[in-house]
Amino acid sequence: MSNIKMVDLKGQYEKIKSEIDNAIKNVIDSTAFINGSEVQLFQKNLEKYLGVKHVIPCANGTDALQIAIMALNLKPGDEIITVSFTFVATVEVISLLGLKPIFIDVNNDDFNLNDDLLEKAITPKTKAIIPVHLFGQCADMENILKIAKKYNIKVIEDTAQALGTDYTFSNGEVKKAGTIGDIGTTSFFPSKNLGCFGDGGALFTNDDKIADTIRMYANHGMKVRYYHQTIGINSRLDTIQAAVLNVKLKYLNNYSIARQNAANHYNVELKNVDFLETPDLAPNSTHIFHQYTLKTKNINRDNLQKYLQETGIPAMIYYPVPLHLQEAYKYLGYKIGDFPVTEELCKRVISLPMHTELTSEQLYFITNTLKKYKE
Repeated sequence: MSNIKMVDLKGQYEKIKSEIDNAIKNVIDSTAFINGSEVQLFQKNLEKYLGVKHVIPCANGTDALQIAIMALNLKPGDEIITVSFTFVATVEVISLLGLKPIFIDVNNDDFNLNDDLLEKAITPKTKAIIPVHLFGQCADMENILKIAKKYNIKVIEDTAQALGTDYTFSNGEVKKAGTIGDIGTTSFFPSKNLGCFGDGGALFTNDDKIADTIRMYANHGMKVRYYHQTIGINSRLDTIQAAVLNVKLKYLNNYSIARQNAANHYNVELKNVDFLETPDLAPNSTHIFHQYTLKTKNINRDNLQKYLQETGIPAMIYYPVPLHLQEAYKYLGYKIGDFPVTEELCKRVISLPMHTELTSEQLYFITNTLKKYKE
């Protein structure tokens, strides 16, 4: 059995090596390294895949979040509601722009924003909500949109871990994650479900005016070259990364199926392990398993992680410390106990290897090894 990896980018690459190599070679031959034709082609292909009017590629997922917030033209001190159980990028861009992050707790089952708490957190300064579609499935967007409409608040979806996920509304309408709110954002970091060979990101919207504003902010604040209407940033997807993504986008649905098959194996084999809780599935969302994250019960989670690593199984903790208790965000005034579900999850979650190249032999080794664990 080959070594088990948390993410196997090399194995994935080797299956499409000739396509990837040819795509990169074509860019090098053209020398159109910035804004080459592959960028526009990828934009159109992703628009078609998502069923969205506008895709605006950018340099990375953090930029995508920052540009999305900039496009709302908020004022210093305005508030944005989000969660503390997420990667820091979601929150750091809010703070960097002089805005105030307002945290609410997450659901214990699907780890996403608890929309039952949303309305209580809204104040006259609330201007936006950023639900994070954590680990590969959507937050309850139908209810979030309903509340946002009631208070005239914008919704920015953080879709960095859920590109390709389907959300089904109560009337049967199906939309892709990132195309439901006012703006969607994503990352093409190499380990993402659709990952490039460096950094990359994108924003999505069906609103023509917002799309124009996003393009302006991402391009030094200009719509016409050398005429700057506002203070912007420089954030673009380079042509080589777009070429890689064009190839991999064709396989994204197959990648999702491979991840779901691996997750199904984990679910079946681990469902009766008394010290583990397998992931819950949201009834209105598919799950593409960017991560396969378990909750531990009545054991020391860190000892379990050490045991797995000693037996050759990488296991990660997403996330060991919630953002509201991080040193950088002490200024917000939150304390231990403010978000009990989030804090408990940070003590209990553990993520197993999850990628498109996991073999049956590897999966059985992982689950059989877990079953043998004793404190």
